[in-house]
Amino acid sequence: IYLSLYLFIVKSLRSEYLLKSKMNYLVTIFSIFIFFPNHSGADSCNLPCGIAPGFNFTDPYTLSSGNNLLKDWPPKDESGNINAVIEIPAGRTEKWEVDKAEGNLKWDFKKGRPRVLKYIGYPGNYGMVPQTLLSKESGGDGDPLDIILLGPPIDRGEVATAKLIGVLKLEDDGEQDDKLIAIQFNSPLKKADSIEELDERFPGISRIMELWFTNYKGNGEMESKGFGDLEEAEKILNKASMQYQKSLSNK
Repeated sequence: IYLSLYLFIVKSLRSEYLLKSKMNYLVTIFSIFIFFPNHSGADSCNLPCGIAPGFNFTDPYTLSSGNNLLKDWPPKDESGNINAVIEIPAGRTEKWEVDKAEGNLKWDFKKGRPRVLKYIGYPGNYGMVPQTLLSKESGGDGDPLDIILLGPPIDRGEVATAKLIGVLKLEDDGEQDDKLIAIQFNSPLKKADSIEELDERFPGISRIMELWFTNYKGNGEMESKGFGDLEEAEKILNKASMQYQKSLSNK
């Protein structure tokens, strides 16, 4: 159906001038239809994973739901489970992230082009914890705290809750770039309550994550400082939450 729609639009643009001026835009829109089909469901999605309900493209590289994904949710829900805004569904390579200024989802650009990783897709659902900040002043990268959710793919833009079990401690060009690790409640891994239990019950998963994050940017770009337990992950989360609140008071 998308191919038919694409061919119909191209045929309707009979003028050579219009074809030249509109072709790049049409190719972009066509790519969005193919690679970002709309699926529903808060816990998981059908592959290829799509866009969470309520989101619309304001331009080919921006998704908005009317909510501020950075400000409108707390770091944890009422039950104490961690909240995560999914920026990149498991298995995907398109590098989207929450825009700190507006709270929308934007496709990251590199060298003037939408960024797509030249590597295998993310080993879990990747995103950020709302109302958090790893400040530059504290040695961070100036972005919200990253998190990876282990379980079935989740739609881009979904705010999902999960069980925090630990943290993968990373440095990116000397800056703190830790990744909290959490398990989705619909995941076959949900019985693991710690990194240690994850390794015992499901050998290899933590190693896969560490190998992926220390290699996807290229050899030597990311450095692993090992894994931290739940207590250390909670300390990093609390500190990032405090840094975010402090940044609001400084504005």
